[in-house]
Amino acid sequence: MTVPVQPFITTFAGSLDAKGRVCIPAAYRTILTGQGTPGVYVTPSFIDAALDCFGQFLLDETAARLAAQDPFLSPSFDDEATTLIARTHILSPDENGRVRLPDALIEHAALKDRVVFAGKVKKFQIWDAERYAALEAEAVARMKARYAEGRGT
Repeated sequence: MTVPVQPFITTFAGSLDAKGRVCIPAAYRTILTGQGTPGVYVTPSFIDAALDCFGQFLLDETAARLAAQDPFLSPSFDDEATTLIARTHILSPDENGRVRLPDALIEHAALKDRVVFAGKVKKFQIWDAERYAALEAEAVARMKARYAEGRGT
């Protein structure tokens, strides 16, 4: 029997404190706990200057995909394992739901004091708030343009 996975949805505003901590939104912590995740998995996005955050279900999917490859003779295995597994951190929240982001992750995402948590179904991302606002506006504009093309307008 397959257990339905509750998606990470919604965008939440947050902050990065002077100690490099962020408070994972309560709704996301509930999903992570429901997946049996011992905290939150965080890795630098290799697509954007953002952090990809996820739970046990996505880690298990990724591990299963890697398990289908030869770990010694597959260049794809090493590329995926290096990009998706070796750079991942497991961060445990404190009693207030805060996690301390490693400095390298803060630097990768160019995080300042204001951050955004953006739900992306199987994962959520942490962005610098200003950079996310620009990205969101561009994404919405592209979707509107694609929709208009499809409607013949």
